[in-house]
Amino acid sequence: MTTTTTPGVTGVTASEAQPDVTGAGRASGPTAPVAPVRARRRKPRVVANAIAVVFCLVWVFPIYWMVNTAFKPADEVTTLTPIWLPLRPTLENFTRALTQDGFLVYLRNSAIVVVAAVLLSIVVGFLASAALSRFRFRGRRTILVAILFVQMIPSGALLIPLFLSFQSLGLLNSYIGLILAYVASVLPFSIWVMRGFFVAVPVEIEEAAKVDGAGTFRILWSVLFPLVMPGVIATSVFAFIAAWNDYLTAYVMLKDQGMYTLPVWLAGFSTDKGTDFGGLMAASVLFSIPVVVFFLIVQRRLVSGMTAGAVKG
Repeated sequence: MTTTTTPGVTGVTASEAQPDVTGAGRASGPTAPVAPVRARRRKPRVVANAIAVVFCLVWVFPIYWMVNTAFKPADEVTTLTPIWLPLRPTLENFTRALTQDGFLVYLRNSAIVVVAAVLLSIVVGFLASAALSRFRFRGRRTILVAILFVQMIPSGALLIPLFLSFQSLGLLNSYIGLILAYVASVLPFSIWVMRGFFVAVPVEIEEAAKVDGAGTFRILWSVLFPLVMPGVIATSVFAFIAAWNDYLTAYVMLKDQGMYTLPVWLAGFSTDKGTDFGGLMAASVLFSIPVVVFFLIVQRRLVSGMTAGAVKG
């Protein structure tokens, strides 16, 4: 090895002074397989996204077809060849649905029953879940198992016992009886869900509030209620959808047609002479609007409740 002296550098050999081209090539060698590895990791993600898109399309298609049919004239609705977009869009179906006898009355009945059922289920579910999660008493586990067992029973199986019980109490054909029937059907789910949020709240927060002089109801309202707000919103959405979409309970519990709700009104589009599919789809679109509006309203409250319920250490 010959030693050469370069200006400004002493004791540097020729091999050290010259750039190591082969070494640079070897250094870049291990990074070559990075692209294939990333490609292999990207394949499962692409497959999962494709499956999700397919499921979304399958879920959205009935909604799309409902809205599509609502704007079609009668001859396009009954054609054998599917028409994916209305050739002659019309509002005749919506006009016929809105002008049908009893629409505003049934809308008022549904609003009264659903709002009362949601509020009552939230209040009772909140207090019951607080008691089952914070107090220790005999039979607590038995009550929890009974609530879970009742939740697994189909609502249709409980309809006859509810009918006989309300008949003996004189609650048939009344708003109160229908509201209590809806509360009884959604209350097990409400209690079970809100209890999980109560269990997640540290007990030290309540103890700190007691030290500051807060009473039981002040702790429930000012401390625990904001922390379990996501559970309250989730149960309210479930109660609203269950009460708003129910047909069988309202049809069985109510005898007076003037007290029917909107789901029973929707059944009026199917008669012995046939089914008015255009009017039925238009009425279904109108029937779905309150659910969408309610969900959009509580969605913001759900996010704010999750933020308010965050516990910082």
